[in-house]
Amino acid sequence: MLEHIKQFDPEIHKAILGEVDRENNTLELIASENFVSQAVLEAAGSVMTNKYAEGYPGKRYYGGCEWVDVAEDLARDRAKELFGAEYANVQPHSGAQANMAIYFTFCQPGDTVLGMNLAHGGHLTHGSPVNFSGKIYHVVPYGVREDTGYIDMDDVA
Repeated sequence: MLEHIKQFDPEIHKAILGEVDRENNTLELIASENFVSQAVLEAAGSVMTNKYAEGYPGKRYYGGCEWVDVAEDLARDRAKELFGAEYANVQPHSGAQANMAIYFTFCQPGDTVLGMNLAHGGHLTHGSPVNFSGKIYHVVPYGVREDTGYIDMDDVA
């Protein structure tokens, strides 16, 4: 497994194998993380990752995207079929961008927002001082009870 990496960078190889072991022997409860199939790992590690394909198929900002366009068209068509939808967008974006859209839609700068503490399973966008949310909004953190793992409603109140 990963023979080229093992040959050229044994330290990175060891780190990757350590992560494989961690994933195989622990229960992951971070919602934004995932265990992908071998086929997805192979696709993600393919030459497709070399391509910067900003924009939509047939209307990219950079040339040389004809095969990326084929893959994206396939993914979009499959998503439409799977969900019985007329339209689909399969281009990834981050949860941080999604959270920012919610903040900007429903809040004004300086508004008070309740956000889960990062140490209790929250996200940087839940009010961390290094994130836009912690700089623009007054965020009141809440957490989970150590004995139950449930949201501490006394903390929320």
